[in-house]
Amino acid sequence: MAAAQQTVEIGGRRLRVSNLEKVLYPATGTTKAEVLHYYAQVARVLIPQAAWRPVTRKRWVNGVGTAAEPGQVFFRKDLEDAAPEWIPRGRIEHRTSANVYPLANEPAVLAWFGQLAALEIHTPQWRFDPTFRARNPDRMVLDLDPGPGAGLAECAEVARLCRQILDAMALDAVPVTSGSKGIHLYAELDGSVSSEQVSQVAHELARALEADHPDLVVSDMKKTLRAGKVLVDWSQNNANKTTVCPYSLRGREHPTVAAPRTWDELDDPDLDHLDLEAVLERVADGLDPIAAQGWVGSLTTENVGADEPGDEDAGADLLATYRAKRDAGKTPEPVPQRPARGTHGRPSAASDADNPPTFVIQEHHARRLHWDFRLEHAGVLVSWAVPKGPPLSTSENRLAVQTEDHPLEYGTFAGTIPQGEYGGGEVTIWDHGTYELEKWRDGKEVIAVVHGQPDGGLGGVPRRFAFIHATGMGGDAKNWLLHLMKEQPGGEGHADDAATDGDTEPPATVDAVAPMLASAGTVEDLRGADWAFEMKWDGVRVIATVTTDGVTLAARHGTDITATYPELAELADRLDPDVLAAGPVVLDGEVVALGAGNRPDFGRLQNRMGLTRPRDVTAAMRRTPVHVMLFDVLHLGGQSLLRTPYRKRRTLLAEAVREGGHVHVPDAFDGDVEEAVEASQELKLEGVVAKKISSVYQPGQRARTWIKLKNQTHQEVVVIGWRAGRGGRTGGIGSVLVAVPDEDGVLRYAGRVGSGLNDETLTRMARDFASATRTTPAAEGVPAADARDATWVRADRVAEVSYGELTRDHRLRHPVWRGWRPDKDPADVGWEKP
Repeated sequence: MAAAQQTVEIGGRRLRVSNLEKVLYPATGTTKAEVLHYYAQVARVLIPQAAWRPVTRKRWVNGVGTAAEPGQVFFRKDLEDAAPEWIPRGRIEHRTSANVYPLANEPAVLAWFGQLAALEIHTPQWRFDPTFRARNPDRMVLDLDPGPGAGLAECAEVARLCRQILDAMALDAVPVTSGSKGIHLYAELDGSVSSEQVSQVAHELARALEADHPDLVVSDMKKTLRAGKVLVDWSQNNANKTTVCPYSLRGREHPTVAAPRTWDELDDPDLDHLDLEAVLERVADGLDPIAAQGWVGSLTTENVGADEPGDEDAGADLLATYRAKRDAGKTPEPVPQRPARGTHGRPSAASDADNPPTFVIQEHHARRLHWDFRLEHAGVLVSWAVPKGPPLSTSENRLAVQTEDHPLEYGTFAGTIPQGEYGGGEVTIWDHGTYELEKWRDGKEVIAVVHGQPDGGLGGVPRRFAFIHATGMGGDAKNWLLHLMKEQPGGEGHADDAATDGDTEPPATVDAVAPMLASAGTVEDLRGADWAFEMKWDGVRVIATVTTDGVTLAARHGTDITATYPELAELADRLDPDVLAAGPVVLDGEVVALGAGNRPDFGRLQNRMGLTRPRDVTAAMRRTPVHVMLFDVLHLGGQSLLRTPYRKRRTLLAEAVREGGHVHVPDAFDGDVEEAVEASQELKLEGVVAKKISSVYQPGQRARTWIKLKNQTHQEVVVIGWRAGRGGRTGGIGSVLVAVPDEDGVLRYAGRVGSGLNDETLTRMARDFASATRTTPAAEGVPAADARDATWVRADRVAEVSYGELTRDHRLRHPVWRGWRPDKDPADVGWEKP
């Protein structure tokens, strides 16, 4: 390497190098040969970060010089005219010109950079595709730049704050000590959003941090604002901006490197930048903290334009296994030749009101007697073989072995499959009919209410079954458990209790009814003409029972809240006396307080919730009157309507209740889902609840026949502690720490909430928390940064927050306090979306 000029071979490329003894870093005596050696050794970790990105270079032809006499630097975009032909290149059209850039797709390109003393490699956050079109960015970068009086320690503190927000956005960030002054954070993206959108998000993140930590963070580029603070520079996400590439050398006095680091390293009080020798040791030891990001594999023209993520199953033939096991010429079973394409994660297309999804249970006398339980889903019959037959007692669980999907035509098949053929034996239909789907978690859980025939094997009454995947319990992956659930429509073993004619004595009282609950969904779940749409009212749920003696109001769990809302006694005046004479009327609705524009205001409703003393209630009534928005009738004319279809119940509700000062029956909307959502947004309401027009009322159950779409995502949380405030909140509560139970009921940390807390709420919190402290957190998974100065409280209070997104480990991103939920218990809290 000491020769003045020589030709070397790198990765099959021949490259002429010269002046290898030239010192490029005088302070350390680091030569061009050592720079070339460095880039050769780090190529395997640097190229995954740089490949297919246009590279701009900073060249120090005569070396970086010293602090007293810095060397001259050239910033180069266009590819040099003398560049070897084999260097891959991409062209970018700018507003007034075009530039051709080299692409660092192979080690020889890095060696060529070293030969030119192009010490620093800068790249944007996007890549070319193999046809040299610019893709959307595949990463977000935040440049944490310390101002005068701040240093790397302050940058590390801000990096941890950024990480909390990025985690809440389900983005895994990797820190890179820049080798200059600060820290860069890289978060991998899926390429679905533009540079402009990423820049906006990064800008909002920087602003949010500045608002929460004004003494530490600044988001404005003005140098006069940066003393003692860290600038969160979001601008490098612009498509025209670049950032020094991870593992690039820096043109500083010493040969420092933009070095990827672990988060544990950032906690080191002696954190410092790394030079090329330290980085070479780390790479040799296999330490590459950013390895999970950046690797593009072999980008070729063949994989450009591949299906989007999630489309891999869209073309799968769900009946391929079924056909492969059967010879249409030898079996009477239906064997359609056309593929059935789709995915089990999508609802069946045949699920409108006039054609609900079907089920069939077939008794199959094959080599071993068993019953085949089949549910129509995604255009096929998803099937399980149940050796001992469907359970008719809630105390029994039956093994159900999932088999291949069957065609829909199989739902009417009965006959003899010849011996020697697959499944040979006699097949009869044991029961069949339609079903209401409550939950379908592909490969995990299915809950459905099946409606068989009067003379069928299920006894002619609706049965609520759950299929639960048994993989977690050991055994074959095809094994499920089939369970008849304890909560049955109308009570286990009882006939349909829809209203009937007859001269019966009206009951003086009715049993308490727990409200039916809606499942979270998306617009895609609601295609078709079998849904009605109601506006979602931002209040608290109430079941109102009206008799000739007056009105009783019950909260979600049956708590009597009649005294809290005395103005709703008006309900008794809104029903015809003849209707009440026939028996109690049970109504389902939402109690709301109205704010600006006569829209529900959950914050105002907080002033009424939980009050019971007459004096307090009377005073609050004057300040904050409430209204009830009724949307269902469950008992009328001495008969239960729980099994009556939704559309009929809505008609009966409108006929039975007259509107009044505090009593309202808002219309249901029969248009399409997009129009309903748009209307809710224009009215600035919470969202939409879609209800199948054929659905029955399932007390206390969260069903898929009711789907809620929220314009904002809300989540109930359990408050577990608080942290002291800063700035204007110094000396008081700054934020509260919250948790949500997991599927096993274990409280898991979900984040901290500071936004949306007003002075009155904070004052009440401080008073209430004083008598509720405990020494340890009630939840698991609280990060050390949040636990450091926390005060823990008993986990017996439920609140509600709005938020943007969830991280992969279920942390709330940008949560905003909405208020306490005294109508909810911690045991009832769960994640709104799976």
